[in-house]
Amino acid sequence: MPNDQTKQLTLGAMMIALFSILLAVSFYVPVLNLITALFIALPIAWYSAKFNRSASIYVAVLCIGMSYFIGGLLAIPFALIHVLLGFIIGDTLRLKKSKLFMLMATAIVLLVTIVIEYVLVVLAFNFNPVKEMMAYSKAQYDQTGAFLERYNALPKNYDQTIADTLFMFETVFPSLLILGVFTFVLVFINIQLPVLKKLGIEVPKFPATRHMRLPKSILWYYMIVMIVTLFVELERGTYAFMVFANATLIIRVLLTLQGISFIHFYIHEKGWPKWVAIVGTILAFPLQSFTLLLGVFDLGFNIRSYVTDKNRK
Repeated sequence: MPNDQTKQLTLGAMMIALFSILLAVSFYVPVLNLITALFIALPIAWYSAKFNRSASIYVAVLCIGMSYFIGGLLAIPFALIHVLLGFIIGDTLRLKKSKLFMLMATAIVLLVTIVIEYVLVVLAFNFNPVKEMMAYSKAQYDQTGAFLERYNALPKNYDQTIADTLFMFETVFPSLLILGVFTFVLVFINIQLPVLKKLGIEVPKFPATRHMRLPKSILWYYMIVMIVTLFVELERGTYAFMVFANATLIIRVLLTLQGISFIHFYIHEKGWPKWVAIVGTILAFPLQSFTLLLGVFDLGFNIRSYVTDKNRK
């Protein structure tokens, strides 16, 4: 037992030191920081996967404390995000959870952390990053419009088009944030896990894309959203308008992913090479409307059984 505790403390100190080095490089070394920023969470993830939760929390708290001495108050929010990412990844690995569970847990924790940090920035510094970004974007578009008008190249209804675009971006920003967080976490996890596997940690795998099946309730949600959108005139800028705009975007993305899953399933059933699946996935995005329709039919009519039966015949 004493040897185990000594090993735990020694490795904990090493992980804190490694975390501090990666954080310092990410803050003060240009170019190289683009690489090290991807691996700041790795020491916490490895330690959390190896040792119990209480020891991992202790190391995580010390890492956050060290960030203050490295970069001051500005480093703490940045360090907090990476510490939480590493802790959740490592803890789910220790508990032998699936990769999907890891993705959901990590994304939710990251999303909550970002929202809390956003609220604190607004309250403490009276600074709204989203409002400032929108104001900056409008200023840039105004400059572009003035430049085009100078050369008589300003498109018709330019100002109205830009105003509508910025308004819709601000309206669906919550869903864009959610989708962005899940995409980032997906990429982030796929960077961390191969390294952790090399370090002797057993890591899970995602099921093949062709096996992905969303709950059929998604179709009911989609139907409700479409009916309300078509037959109820929602006033722009209201809470209801924002809710349905965000719901529409998220459900359409989910159904598009279901359509991509069906494309992979169809290609696998036909026995076509993997490069065909890659090409099909790439084409699925410019043909998003068709891909979404495939997703709807896949969930609603179980066309996979038809494809399987026909292929066997």
